[in-house]
Amino acid sequence: MKKVVFLDAETMDLPSLDTTALDSLNADVTLYQQTQHKDVAERIHNADAVLVNKVVLSADDLQRARKLRYIGVTATGMNNIDHDYCQQAGIIVQNVEGYGTDSVAQHTLTLALNLATNFVAYQHDVRNQAWSASSHFCLLNHPVVELAGKHAVIVGHGELGKRVETLFKAIGMQVSIAARPGKKDDPRPSLASLFPHADVVSLHCPLTEDTDKLINADTLSLMQPTAFLINTARGGLIDEQALYHALKHNKIGGAGLDVLSVEPPPADHVLLNESLPNLLVTPHNAWIGNGARQKLLDKALAHLATFLGQ
Repeated sequence: MKKVVFLDAETMDLPSLDTTALDSLNADVTLYQQTQHKDVAERIHNADAVLVNKVVLSADDLQRARKLRYIGVTATGMNNIDHDYCQQAGIIVQNVEGYGTDSVAQHTLTLALNLATNFVAYQHDVRNQAWSASSHFCLLNHPVVELAGKHAVIVGHGELGKRVETLFKAIGMQVSIAARPGKKDDPRPSLASLFPHADVVSLHCPLTEDTDKLINADTLSLMQPTAFLINTARGGLIDEQALYHALKHNKIGGAGLDVLSVEPPPADHVLLNESLPNLLVTPHNAWIGNGARQKLLDKALAHLATFLGQ
């Protein structure tokens, strides 16, 4: 019987999901809730297949796993795996795409709406009894923006970008799709031409050489002082020091981020080290809707079952 090791099962919160497909795998399955870097080689050295979300699988560790022929990634991004070594060693690397479209699109819209309505600030006021102390029936001390009629720019127009486009249009926004960064023959308008007219910029592109720190001091300087930046893609798309400066000095209206360049972030991360009223940060949980995680688990296990049956 083939041996399967799941290196970071806690990232899926398996007790909250239907694990029938996992229990019925024709394999000897070992679940590790967490795996530290120092333990990777030992845990995979006898495995025929590995399931992994974010644990780094380097060539040094992989070359010690002589039986390994399959890596199933319980995510879409695969930048934590040495693909060159896997190709050389004949190891299949299989990710899962499209599982979190609804969940991430919903989260994207939530960030945009929270920024537009100053939702967190008003909730804070209510908790601090500012409403109770008001001289009239409502509070008007934080500005609210109506997104209907505003211009959204989407960077990255795959399945997720298309779903976000649908949601933005559903609340009455005008939507433009930016040309793919680094692709010179893309007929769509460039970021440089769109940013000065954007009220919301939403990132849904992968992190590549062309998109690394795509949002930087130069691109931020093109944006309106009222514009919102949303990132539910990859933290590395943004130069975080430049964004901090833009938010601190009100060069843009606000930012809603579900991802940072280092996760979990250090306590002294530049965007977390002080309270910025125009910044919302959520802990990389746009993808965690129960439906999304169930779909992810089922697809990952279906891929694995196909390998095991070969």
